[in-house]
Amino acid sequence: MKALYFEGRKARVIGAPEPRARAGYAKVKVLVSGICNTDLELLRGYYGFSGIPGHEFVGRVVSPGSPLAGRRVVGEINLACGRCSWCAAGLGRHCPRRAVLGIVKHPGAHAEYLTLPEPNLVPVPDSVPDEEAVFTEPLAAACEILEQLGSVEGRKTAVLGAGKLGLLVAQVLAQAGAEVSVFGRRPEKLRVARRLGLDARPAPARAPRAQFDLVVEATGTPAGLPRAIQMTRPRGTVVMKSTFHGLARFDAAPLVVNEITVVGSRCGRFAPAMELLARCAVQVGPLISAEYSLSRAPAALRCAARPSAVKVLLRP
Repeated sequence: MKALYFEGRKARVIGAPEPRARAGYAKVKVLVSGICNTDLELLRGYYGFSGIPGHEFVGRVVSPGSPLAGRRVVGEINLACGRCSWCAAGLGRHCPRRAVLGIVKHPGAHAEYLTLPEPNLVPVPDSVPDEEAVFTEPLAAACEILEQLGSVEGRKTAVLGAGKLGLLVAQVLAQAGAEVSVFGRRPEKLRVARRLGLDARPAPARAPRAQFDLVVEATGTPAGLPRAIQMTRPRGTVVMKSTFHGLARFDAAPLVVNEITVVGSRCGRFAPAMELLARCAVQVGPLISAEYSLSRAPAALRCAARPSAVKVLLRP
């Protein structure tokens, strides 16, 4: 099969053996995969990664014995051991022995086929097209903020970063009743935010001080966290969404003086995300910047790395 392969901070398309689904797993033919910022960070050296990347996908189950055979599916990316105390407590996404699709010890979705445990697979309703279903994983990450914080109704909220994740987060929080403003640096992305009906503002050279109850940091850069802290009111909350290759440097004193809560936020449950897509409560179509065939994956990565790009899709 064709697959995108990262090695030594270089990307190329290779011929690789098709994966075999062992007991309890299903083989999935990938229909569409999405390039995300984590993929770009892996290529820059995050995690010291080498292998087949990609964790956003929609595909069709081709394992004959699977109860989902023939169905379109998306898949939870964390492969937990199912035996440790974390898994027993329902925290399989934090299992210390977990593999992670396209990131840690499990070949990813930028390929013609992948395998995942059967329980990780979530059927896609017929009403949700492939181009929308592929957003399930990042949309679930956006929904995780509501799982962690509870009600955000009426909270004055800033989302830093007008990329794909920031725009999904902003839509999720807005539909949950928050008063959301999106701050971004690229006019093209701010125009997309306005098409989505969001209050979109150019990021000022000097961040406003202590104006927001809730600030979500989704810039994908180390500079985002200190700005988020500066913008948060006393006893407000900063949600950290970015992952990147490098260290974030910031003054910790305001966290103490202003009693600011910092919440790390990662993956989320797929069910709330799929429900939002099924009832068209969020818009994802305007986020698609380009589509490429898998054979042109290196060009797709270069496109995705452009500051103006939001979401780039790959089709095997």
